[in-house]
Amino acid sequence: MAEREPKVLTFDIVGTIIDFETGLLAYLRRTCGEAAAKLADGAILDAYRAARGTKGASRFPDDLERVYEAIAPQLGLPRDPAIARGFAQSARDWPPFADSVDALRRLGRRYKLVAMTNAARWALDLMAPRLGNPFHDTVTVDEALCEKPDPQYFAFTRGRLSRDGYAQRDILHVAQSQYHDIGVAKALGYTVCWIERRKGLAGSGGTITAARQTEPDYHLANLAELAELAEAGGLLMRT
Repeated sequence: MAEREPKVLTFDIVGTIIDFETGLLAYLRRTCGEAAAKLADGAILDAYRAARGTKGASRFPDDLERVYEAIAPQLGLPRDPAIARGFAQSARDWPPFADSVDALRRLGRRYKLVAMTNAARWALDLMAPRLGNPFHDTVTVDEALCEKPDPQYFAFTRGRLSRDGYAQRDILHVAQSQYHDIGVAKALGYTVCWIERRKGLAGSGGTITAARQTEPDYHLANLAELAELAEAGGLLMRT
Protein backbone atom coordinates (compact mmCIF):
# COMPACT_ATOMS: atom_id res chain seq x y z
CA MET A 1 0.00 0.00 0.00
CA ALA A 2 1.16 3.53 -0.82
CA GLU A 3 1.33 6.25 1.82
CA ARG A 4 0.38 9.85 1.21
CA GLU A 5 -0.77 12.93 3.09
CA PRO A 6 -4.49 13.57 3.49
CA LYS A 7 -6.01 16.40 1.49
CA VAL A 8 -8.93 17.05 3.85
CA LEU A 9 -9.18 17.05 7.63
CA THR A 10 -12.72 16.71 8.96
CA PHE A 11 -13.17 17.77 12.58
CA ASP A 12 -15.58 17.15 15.36
CA ILE A 13 -15.99 20.50 17.12
CA VAL A 14 -17.54 20.29 20.59
CA GLY A 15 -15.14 18.42 22.85
CA THR A 16 -12.36 18.28 20.27
CA ILE A 17 -11.84 21.97 19.46
CA ILE A 18 -14.30 23.69 21.80
CA ASP A 19 -13.99 22.97 25.55
CA PHE A 20 -17.66 22.49 26.35
CA GLU A 21 -16.98 20.91 29.76
CA THR A 22 -15.21 24.03 31.03
CA GLY A 23 -17.94 26.18 29.50
CA LEU A 24 -20.81 24.28 31.11
CA LEU A 25 -19.16 24.11 34.52
CA ALA A 26 -18.36 27.83 34.44
CA TYR A 27 -21.98 28.65 33.61
CA LEU A 28 -23.37 26.54 36.44
CA ARG A 29 -20.93 27.87 39.02
CA ARG A 30 -21.58 31.46 37.95
CA THR A 31 -25.37 31.09 37.84
CA CYS A 32 -26.23 28.58 40.56
CA GLY A 33 -24.00 29.95 43.30
CA GLU A 34 -23.52 27.85 46.41
CA ALA A 35 -25.65 25.00 45.12
CA ALA A 36 -23.09 24.41 42.35
CA ALA A 37 -20.06 25.34 44.46
CA LYS A 38 -20.67 22.31 46.69
CA LEU A 39 -20.52 19.91 43.74
CA ALA A 40 -17.38 18.31 42.30
CA ASP A 41 -16.80 18.72 38.56
CA GLY A 42 -17.05 14.96 38.11
CA ALA A 43 -20.46 14.77 39.79
CA ILE A 44 -21.87 17.47 37.51
CA LEU A 45 -20.38 15.94 34.36
CA ASP A 46 -21.56 12.43 35.28
CA ALA A 47 -25.14 13.67 35.67
CA TYR A 48 -24.85 15.69 32.47
CA ARG A 49 -23.53 12.70 30.50
CA ALA A 50 -26.35 10.45 31.67
CA ALA A 51 -28.98 13.04 30.78
CA ARG A 52 -27.45 13.69 27.36
CA GLY A 53 -27.53 9.96 26.69
CA THR A 54 -31.33 10.15 26.77
CA LYS A 55 -32.49 11.41 23.40
CA GLY A 56 -34.32 14.73 23.45
CA ALA A 57 -36.52 16.34 20.82
CA SER A 58 -34.31 19.40 20.33
CA ARG A 59 -31.01 19.67 18.55
CA PHE A 60 -27.82 20.24 20.50
CA PRO A 61 -27.14 22.60 22.24
CA ASP A 62 -30.84 23.59 22.50
CA ASP A 63 -31.35 20.15 24.08
CA LEU A 64 -29.37 21.36 27.09
CA GLU A 65 -32.49 23.11 28.38
CA ARG A 66 -34.02 19.63 28.83
CA VAL A 67 -30.76 18.33 30.26
CA TYR A 68 -30.64 21.03 32.93
CA GLU A 69 -34.23 20.29 33.93
CA ALA A 70 -33.23 16.62 34.33
CA ILE A 71 -30.05 17.17 36.37
CA ALA A 72 -31.21 20.06 38.59
CA PRO A 73 -33.25 17.93 41.03
CA GLN A 74 -30.53 15.27 41.11
CA LEU A 75 -27.82 17.77 41.99
CA GLY A 76 -29.81 20.16 44.15
CA LEU A 77 -29.57 23.02 41.63
CA PRO A 78 -32.27 25.71 41.30
CA ARG A 79 -35.28 24.55 39.29
CA ASP A 80 -35.52 27.73 37.26
CA PRO A 81 -36.64 27.83 33.59
CA ALA A 82 -34.43 30.87 32.94
CA ILE A 83 -31.34 29.02 34.17
CA ALA A 84 -32.31 26.02 32.03
CA ARG A 85 -32.57 28.22 28.93
CA GLY A 86 -29.28 29.86 29.80
CA PHE A 87 -27.62 26.46 30.09
CA ALA A 88 -28.30 25.89 26.39
CA GLN A 89 -27.37 29.45 25.44
CA SER A 90 -24.06 29.16 27.32
CA ALA A 91 -22.71 27.60 24.11
CA ARG A 92 -22.24 31.19 22.96
CA ASP A 93 -19.38 31.49 25.47
CA TRP A 94 -17.75 28.04 25.47
CA PRO A 95 -14.00 28.57 25.04
CA PRO A 96 -11.68 26.90 22.54
CA PHE A 97 -9.03 24.63 24.02
CA ALA A 98 -5.78 26.55 24.49
CA ASP A 99 -4.11 24.93 21.47
CA SER A 100 -7.08 25.01 19.06
CA VAL A 101 -6.72 28.37 17.31
CA ASP A 102 -3.02 28.12 16.56
CA ALA A 103 -3.17 24.46 15.55
CA LEU A 104 -6.05 25.05 13.13
CA ARG A 105 -4.22 28.00 11.60
CA ARG A 106 -1.16 25.83 11.01
CA LEU A 107 -3.15 22.88 9.66
CA GLY A 108 -5.14 25.16 7.36
CA ARG A 109 -1.95 25.99 5.46
CA ARG A 110 -1.66 22.37 4.34
CA TYR A 111 -5.16 20.90 4.22
CA LYS A 112 -8.80 21.70 3.53
CA LEU A 113 -10.46 21.93 6.96
CA VAL A 114 -14.09 20.87 7.34
CA ALA A 115 -16.21 21.11 10.49
CA MET A 116 -18.55 18.16 11.21
CA THR A 117 -20.52 19.04 14.31
CA ASN A 118 -23.59 17.72 16.09
CA ALA A 119 -24.24 21.31 17.14
CA ALA A 120 -26.89 23.44 15.47
CA ARG A 121 -25.90 26.04 12.89
CA TRP A 122 -26.50 28.99 15.24
CA ALA A 123 -23.99 27.59 17.73
CA LEU A 124 -21.27 26.83 15.19
CA ASP A 125 -21.66 30.28 13.65
CA LEU A 126 -20.81 31.74 17.06
CA MET A 127 -17.93 29.34 17.73
CA ALA A 128 -16.16 29.71 14.37
CA PRO A 129 -15.09 33.37 14.84
CA ARG A 130 -13.54 32.48 18.21
CA LEU A 131 -11.48 29.89 16.34
CA GLY A 132 -10.33 32.37 13.71
CA ASN A 133 -12.83 31.16 11.08
CA PRO A 134 -10.46 28.37 9.97
CA PHE A 135 -12.90 26.12 8.08
CA HIS A 136 -13.23 25.84 4.32
CA ASP A 137 -16.63 24.18 4.76
CA THR A 138 -18.93 23.42 7.69
CA VAL A 139 -21.63 20.80 8.27
CA THR A 140 -24.10 20.91 11.15
CA VAL A 141 -27.17 18.87 12.08
CA ASP A 142 -29.26 21.48 10.27
CA GLU A 143 -27.76 20.37 6.95
CA ALA A 144 -27.16 16.66 7.62
CA LEU A 145 -30.56 16.16 9.37
CA CYS A 146 -28.98 13.53 11.61
CA GLU A 147 -26.34 13.33 14.34
CA LYS A 148 -23.13 11.36 14.58
CA PRO A 149 -22.69 8.42 15.10
CA ASP A 150 -25.27 7.99 12.32
CA PRO A 151 -23.30 6.89 9.23
CA GLN A 152 -25.56 9.12 7.13
CA TYR A 153 -23.82 12.15 8.63
CA PHE A 154 -20.53 10.95 7.16
CA ALA A 155 -22.20 10.13 3.85
CA PHE A 156 -23.67 13.63 3.67
CA THR A 157 -20.30 15.27 4.29
CA ARG A 158 -18.55 12.96 1.85
CA GLY A 159 -21.11 13.93 -0.80
CA ARG A 160 -20.37 17.62 -0.28
CA LEU A 161 -16.64 16.99 -0.56
CA SER A 162 -17.11 14.98 -3.76
CA ARG A 163 -18.32 18.17 -5.49
CA ASP A 164 -14.79 19.53 -5.08
CA GLY A 165 -13.15 16.32 -6.29
CA TYR A 166 -12.31 14.77 -2.91
CA ALA A 167 -12.89 11.09 -2.18
CA GLN A 168 -13.00 9.24 1.12
CA ARG A 169 -9.38 8.14 0.66
CA ASP A 170 -8.40 11.84 0.84
CA ILE A 171 -9.98 12.40 4.27
CA LEU A 172 -8.55 12.13 7.79
CA HIS A 173 -11.26 12.41 10.45
CA VAL A 174 -10.18 14.06 13.72
CA ALA A 175 -12.26 13.78 16.91
CA GLN A 176 -12.21 13.18 20.65
CA SER A 177 -15.37 11.08 21.02
CA GLN A 178 -14.99 7.35 20.63
CA TYR A 179 -18.79 7.09 20.76
CA HIS A 180 -19.80 9.79 18.28
CA ASP A 181 -16.88 9.71 15.86
CA ILE A 182 -13.95 7.33 16.13
CA GLY A 183 -15.85 4.04 16.21
CA VAL A 184 -18.21 4.78 13.35
CA ALA A 185 -15.61 6.54 11.17
CA LYS A 186 -13.18 3.64 11.49
CA ALA A 187 -15.95 1.12 10.72
CA LEU A 188 -16.78 3.12 7.57
CA GLY A 189 -13.17 2.85 6.39
CA TYR A 190 -11.87 6.33 7.26
CA THR A 191 -8.40 7.02 8.55
CA VAL A 192 -9.00 8.46 12.02
CA CYS A 193 -7.12 10.53 14.57
CA TRP A 194 -8.32 10.29 18.18
CA ILE A 195 -7.63 13.46 20.15
CA GLU A 196 -7.90 12.18 23.71
CA ARG A 197 -8.63 15.45 25.47
CA ARG A 198 -9.19 13.68 28.80
CA LYS A 199 -5.93 11.76 28.65
CA GLY A 200 -4.75 11.16 32.21
CA LEU A 201 -8.06 12.27 33.72
CA ALA A 202 -10.46 9.99 35.54
CA GLY A 203 -13.87 9.23 34.07
CA SER A 204 -15.54 10.10 30.79
CA GLY A 205 -16.43 13.69 31.60
CA GLY A 206 -19.38 14.94 29.56
CA THR A 207 -18.95 12.59 26.61
CA ILE A 208 -21.11 9.48 26.21
CA THR A 209 -19.02 6.36 26.73
CA ALA A 210 -18.57 3.99 23.79
CA ALA A 211 -19.45 0.33 24.29
CA ARG A 212 -15.91 -0.54 23.20
CA GLN A 213 -12.80 1.44 22.41
CA THR A 214 -11.71 1.61 18.77
CA GLU A 215 -8.01 1.61 17.92
CA PRO A 216 -7.34 4.78 15.90
CA ASP A 217 -4.73 5.30 13.21
CA TYR A 218 -3.37 8.24 15.22
CA HIS A 219 -3.75 8.73 18.98
CA LEU A 220 -2.79 12.19 20.22
CA ALA A 221 -3.50 14.29 23.29
CA ASN A 222 -4.28 17.59 21.55
CA LEU A 223 -4.39 19.47 18.25
CA ALA A 224 -0.95 20.99 18.78
CA GLU A 225 0.51 17.49 18.48
CA LEU A 226 -1.41 16.99 15.24
CA ALA A 227 -0.05 20.23 13.77
CA GLU A 228 3.48 19.30 14.77
CA LEU A 229 3.13 15.86 13.20
CA ALA A 230 1.83 17.37 9.97
CA GLU A 231 4.63 19.92 9.76
CA ALA A 232 7.21 17.20 10.32
CA GLY A 233 5.78 15.25 7.36
CA GLY A 234 4.55 12.42 9.57
CA LEU A 235 0.82 12.68 8.90
CA LEU A 236 0.36 9.94 6.32
CA MET A 237 -2.47 7.64 5.29
CA ARG A 238 -2.30 4.23 3.65
CA THR A 239 -4.23 4.22 0.38
